[in-house]
Amino acid sequence: MAEANTKVLEVKGLKKSFGENEVLKDINFSVNRGDVTCIIGSSGSGKSTMLRCINLLEEPTGGEIYFNGENILLTKNIPAYRAKVEMVFQSFNLFENMTVLKNCMIGQMKVLKTDKETAKKEAMLYLEKVGMAPYINAKPRQLSGGQKQRVAIARALAMKPDVILFDEPTSALDPQMVGEVLEVIKNIASEGLTMLIVTHEMAFARDVSNHVVFMQDGVICEEGTPQEIFTNPKRPETQAFLTRFMNN
Repeated sequence: MAEANTKVLEVKGLKKSFGENEVLKDINFSVNRGDVTCIIGSSGSGKSTMLRCINLLEEPTGGEIYFNGENILLTKNIPAYRAKVEMVFQSFNLFENMTVLKNCMIGQMKVLKTDKETAKKEAMLYLEKVGMAPYINAKPRQLSGGQKQRVAIARALAMKPDVILFDEPTSALDPQMVGEVLEVIKNIASEGLTMLIVTHEMAFARDVSNHVVFMQDGVICEEGTPQEIFTNPKRPETQAFLTRFMNN
């Protein structure tokens, strides 16, 4: 892992309210370079909202978010920041009118100002990595959910980000496609890329992460290594959540 213990993301006192509804209440945690952090918790605990705040898709109500030591809430160039902190959504968010190849080239050309040939070469490299090279001329509507998600992952990788955020990357997939997408994410994790993954897949979270954050009711209830959280959780809320999940 590259320069372990170098903080790449730091969240301090993060709050988010939608009207009267306080979804995030004083969230504090940090991510080191090369960390694979899985964020677990029941639906409605604030996991996806936290990820969307980190990516500036939602504006925090309070607190600070630091990326490589800089407070990103003061940033003037959000597209440049998002190119460094890429997001893979549960609903894929591919451009329906573009081919698979174009989907993976467009961000590089528009945001990174990469020339067309280089963008194509990079796109092919990552489509190959996720097993989607045979589909470069297909449009998203011709693909299965699992294939779309693999294209979305290749698109994120092609931007050469410092961090990738995954927002429940398998929740919109049929059960038989979940495995293929998790396998791709596992392979990327083994290459030392920094990742934050909101997931309901507990076995995957246990196997792939080195840092687990358990959220409940808009706060971080407990965090630690997979060993600490899954084998020896300290908080009764974490124990209750895991018992419920492991018995499903």
